[in-house]
Amino acid sequence: MNWLPDLVFLDLETTGGTPLHDRITEIALVRVEKGEIVDRWQTLVNPEIPISPFITQLTGITNEMVKNAPTFKEVAPMLYNYLDGMVMAAHNVRFDHGFLKAEYKRIGATLRQRVLCTVKLSRRLFPEYKSHSLDSIINRHGLATKARHRAMGDVQLMIDYLEAAKHELGSVRVLQEISKLSKAQSLPSGLDASLLDEIPDTAGVYLFYGENELPIYIGKSVTMRSRVLSHFNSDHASSKEMKIAQEVKRVEWIETAGELGALLLESKLIKEKKPIYNRMLRSNRQMCSLRLSEKLSDSPWVSFVSGDDFQPSYFEHLYGTFRTKKTAMDTLRNLATEHHLCGKLLGLESGKGACFGYQLKRCTGVCVGKESSEIHYLRVKQALVGLRLKSWPYAGRIGIREKSQDNHFIQVHVFDQWCHLGTVEDDIQLNEALQARAEYSFDLDTYKLLSKALTQNVELIHF
Repeated sequence: MNWLPDLVFLDLETTGGTPLHDRITEIALVRVEKGEIVDRWQTLVNPEIPISPFITQLTGITNEMVKNAPTFKEVAPMLYNYLDGMVMAAHNVRFDHGFLKAEYKRIGATLRQRVLCTVKLSRRLFPEYKSHSLDSIINRHGLATKARHRAMGDVQLMIDYLEAAKHELGSVRVLQEISKLSKAQSLPSGLDASLLDEIPDTAGVYLFYGENELPIYIGKSVTMRSRVLSHFNSDHASSKEMKIAQEVKRVEWIETAGELGALLLESKLIKEKKPIYNRMLRSNRQMCSLRLSEKLSDSPWVSFVSGDDFQPSYFEHLYGTFRTKKTAMDTLRNLATEHHLCGKLLGLESGKGACFGYQLKRCTGVCVGKESSEIHYLRVKQALVGLRLKSWPYAGRIGIREKSQDNHFIQVHVFDQWCHLGTVEDDIQLNEALQARAEYSFDLDTYKLLSKALTQNVELIHF
């Protein structure tokens, strides 16, 4: 045991699997400090509700056994002292942690606890195995117990399992994975940790606020709560992450049915609220595209169209989407060099006579009459074809139906001409959206998101 870090191994027995309704019937823990077991503690708990015959058969704990046992309120202070400042290790720790938080909440207290899940640890240490239940681990590592489904018996199994893993893989490997899974969250001062517990670990968008009413950062995730907490890891991935963690005072969130809804909402909110730490998605104003003229008599053949002037109706003549005009110019120059195109006809040069590319033998000479305009135009069009924007492939509006993992939350995202017209959650909202006069505003990020989504297995609705 002298190789283990400071941990409290804990296991609970309960009246069922739902913290909102069920209660704790037994608690057992072993506290390890500096590799030594310094405390063992176990107690039955009066759940103040009946224990079902099924649970009694599973655990051996009867209503008679807990009749005179202390209630959770009575043991809560002692339990807190054991857990204080430690990492709590449990097999499927989300279950035990959820019950403890619910019990403390009932008595008007808040539990802040760093945790280590030994199920996740087993998956990291032994990825070749499919099952990581305690019974599977017992069979795999040849462990033995006479008290399965009793709290202290299962605690001892966790400790025995880590010893077995150390024997098979070495202490260094096991400690590395324990360290990764139990990193501290350094929550910013003033941030209500109990509020973070309410964030669902589902798809959605979260907003970080500083001192004022404007968000400083907006993010999205398919597991919101996990992503929010990751911002407060002690080893920040970047200086921006560190600044965000230092400045955030409040968190809000909006749940979505799935990833597409989160992506669309994130993009929309960032452009509306312009958070200081979201720069890439903040504006379309500098965005531009290349437009190829339909007439050979026009000069130059290629012009720049800004994001504000995008019209999906002439997408067949637009090529590429660029964050800045400089990026578009650089792309056009590279195409001119690669395909021996005339810089003057592309709008890259001005003046009379031969273009600079012809003097360097990089232009085939359309500017001095050595190649016909028709042939050169076709070569320009061919060079640009890989950048061509897609015309709207549908006769009218479409919807993409998105469902949450449990199918209880459904959203329909409505689009037309590559523009997101809105997201609705029921038939009434959908009818209102379809009857309303559409406001078309092209957005590059929406175009890219929708283009990608349409190549995937989405549930498409034609209106």
